[in-house]
Amino acid sequence: MDFLKNLGIKEKNFGSSTGLKWNETTSEGELKIYSPATGEYIASVYQASDADYENVIKTAEEAFKYWRKVPAPKRGEIVRQIGDKLRKYKHDLGQLVSFEMGKSLQEGLGEVQEMIDICDFAVGQSRQLYGFTMHSERPNHRMYDQYHPLGIVCTISAFNFPVAVWSWNAMLAAVCGDVNLWKPASKVPLSAIACQNIVQEVIKENNLPEGIFNLIIGKGSTIGEKILNDKRIPLVSVTGSTAVGRHAAEVIAKRFGRAILELGGNNAIIITPDADLKLAIPAVVFGAVGTAGQRCTTTRRLIIHESIYEQVKESLVKAYKSLRIGNPLDPKNHVGPLIDKNAVEDFKKALVRVVEEGGKIIFGGEVLQGEQYKSGLYVVPALVEAENHYTIVQEETFAPILYLIKYKGDVRNAIELQNSVVQGLSSSIFTNNLREAEIFLSAEGSDCGIANINIGTSGAEIGGAFGGEKETGGGRESGSDAWKAYMRRQTNTINYGTDLPLAQGIKFEI
Repeated sequence: MDFLKNLGIKEKNFGSSTGLKWNETTSEGELKIYSPATGEYIASVYQASDADYENVIKTAEEAFKYWRKVPAPKRGEIVRQIGDKLRKYKHDLGQLVSFEMGKSLQEGLGEVQEMIDICDFAVGQSRQLYGFTMHSERPNHRMYDQYHPLGIVCTISAFNFPVAVWSWNAMLAAVCGDVNLWKPASKVPLSAIACQNIVQEVIKENNLPEGIFNLIIGKGSTIGEKILNDKRIPLVSVTGSTAVGRHAAEVIAKRFGRAILELGGNNAIIITPDADLKLAIPAVVFGAVGTAGQRCTTTRRLIIHESIYEQVKESLVKAYKSLRIGNPLDPKNHVGPLIDKNAVEDFKKALVRVVEEGGKIIFGGEVLQGEQYKSGLYVVPALVEAENHYTIVQEETFAPILYLIKYKGDVRNAIELQNSVVQGLSSSIFTNNLREAEIFLSAEGSDCGIANINIGTSGAEIGGAFGGEKETGGGRESGSDAWKAYMRRQTNTINYGTDLPLAQGIKFEI
């Protein structure tokens, strides 16, 4: 395939790089990557060794000594060039993301566009790494806050966004003066290798040292644990399940490191009697079936007022019947495959459990058979009537299952249902009632990190800080002032007088 060649993907690829060269270890096992779209073999990756890891870390440490002294706008210029390279390779990289992960081509291209957007955002941010000045209580003193680079920032990314989440962290960390280490999900390493090849072009063209952007592909039980325990890495950004995040947080906290956690979501959309259903229905469908339900912001619960419940249900069934399921590289298709057979089993088991608890499947739920579905990973997105308290509804199933839940009375009852889960990532309400919208956004409203009015739960823009509360982890990435997480804060006081007054009026004379 041309896009593999254009991105420098070979039949066999090495699993660690310091930006200018690849470590050529072949002794730690070989990951063979198959496309969930067709089941066909793509390429393989040799996993990194402990020695490779040590080489990457030491190289990154040396690069940090250089990179932290480069003026932030100059660092921004490098990120700008990375953004331009991503524009050049957008179609190729989007195809690879779609083919390797299984999301639709439009979503694959959209993910690369997110990378381009965050590069543009980071370039601007490179000239806005603001501190602030405060008045001192002591005469002839000046006091201010400033921010300094941290060091090595590691991004551990998940399979569902093979490239975008890395860029959210790496581009901001880079303009902040940090060097980057990326451990991608072992299910989608080729997309990461392609990005490393793209960045390598910029590093070479600017005669930069190796170690600013680093990649390591290896087992979570070995390389992953090394990262979590390594005191030389002050910040680790982890995207994954709540269980993965809980373990990472405990290990990193024991060494007093920092963690940015982007974990599970059990996202709900509320539809009130004052909703514009022409807006709501498409938003619900995209939120529930986009990326085959494998987004952390996927809509998993739909909380509908009883007065319009049947109307909404009927509209959704009609919309689901029109979904085109098939090869994600075909732009006519809406829904691609799940990532692997374990995901298909989780989908099937969740549907069995919800029926056992009293739910009713009203559409979908089948695993598709036939030549065009030969990978065995295509399923029909399911609509299920359920109640919010069901155990399975309280959990996050990473698959296209949408639970329809009825509420009565005031919008506060719907908000209580929405908030009655342990996750707190994304949320949405469809209403043209100003009071309902403002209640939803108030302190008594949604308890999620993202709360939307008349748009769905997925498809966040890079300009806003992305992340959630409760067991979603509390992390924030991408826009707004998320850059501060990648820096260490310092308060400075300067005495430009000839006396030494102490704070709080303390007297100390010798």
